[in-house]
Amino acid sequence: MIIQKLPVLLLVGLITLGFSANAQLYPNEKWSYNENPSKDGWDNKRSKDFRKYLIDSTYITGLQIVQDGKIVFEYGDVLENSYIASCRKSVLAMIYGKYVMSGRIDINKTLSELDIDDVGGLLPIEKKATIRNLISARSGVYHAEAYPGGMGQFAPERGSKKPGSYWLYNNWDFNTAFHIFEQETGLDFYDEFENQLVEPLHMQDWDRTLQVKYGDTSLSKFTTYPIWLSTRDMSRIGLLMLRRGKWNNQQVIEESWIDEMITQKTSFEEVNTNIPVFRNSGVNFGYGYMWWLWEDTKDDRLLDAYSALGHWGQSITVYPEIDVVVTYKTKEIYKRENSGQVRLDVLKKAVEIYNYTNKAANKK
Repeated sequence: MIIQKLPVLLLVGLITLGFSANAQLYPNEKWSYNENPSKDGWDNKRSKDFRKYLIDSTYITGLQIVQDGKIVFEYGDVLENSYIASCRKSVLAMIYGKYVMSGRIDINKTLSELDIDDVGGLLPIEKKATIRNLISARSGVYHAEAYPGGMGQFAPERGSKKPGSYWLYNNWDFNTAFHIFEQETGLDFYDEFENQLVEPLHMQDWDRTLQVKYGDTSLSKFTTYPIWLSTRDMSRIGLLMLRRGKWNNQQVIEESWIDEMITQKTSFEEVNTNIPVFRNSGVNFGYGYMWWLWEDTKDDRLLDAYSALGHWGQSITVYPEIDVVVTYKTKEIYKRENSGQVRLDVLKKAVEIYNYTNKAANKK
């Protein structure tokens, strides 16, 4: 055979080149697709059943499953930009990292030291809350929000909780954390989003004109920072998290900050006690720095998974155990909302397509 006449080094080089071409770990300008996912453990029948479930039982408008840096499943319009709701909070945690690690933002500073006050005044005990308390939703500040979307209906009485002692998913914390980012760095958040994420990740659909801050400043001085993204650009964010902050040969976010974001700051027991929505949902979430942590899981595919979650049905979910990212969106302007249970069920059903046991056995 002709191949036997090739020099050994050249033959090795050709084999290596062929392997690299087939083993894409990151998308470049465009995503690559796994043309035969079933060979890699993705069950065809379950995939068809999942697609039918999405059509019949959800309002999701775009969804992707990515494994090994390639798309193995796609549904709906993954190109359109729409509001990603509270997924923005997890993105904010990512953006914070560069400046926390450099010392430009000291997350142990208190609101008092930062000269943060609000409409009607903060209580003395509330001013003792730190940036760290805000980004872990443990501030103890239950002031009115300029833009709702937290779980303020479950808030204790103002001044009743010492900062750091009690977890509550509270938009005041997150909106104020956005403000503090800009105050401490002197940077516009959206400009920094472009610098840290859009450009190095080669986002395909980013539109700066869609990104506008707003909120009712008669209630609070701290407005919200909505983010509009496409599903396929959300998948790039998920893949960056999965790759521990690395994109090709560039460390976009320090690995130690990735670890810090997804290290438990609040247990699932406390989440379920303080916010009853998740009780008996089949998912137990802890909380890190603005990322939801999958805890107490019975499915090995969910080990150490974590999510950005948003209203109506938005998610960036990372499953490190199986090298998978699942992203989905529900276009807000249609005013069609997936129930909380459906949003969680989608994230479980998506990876149930993957025959993890057989794949692991094949590798032995």
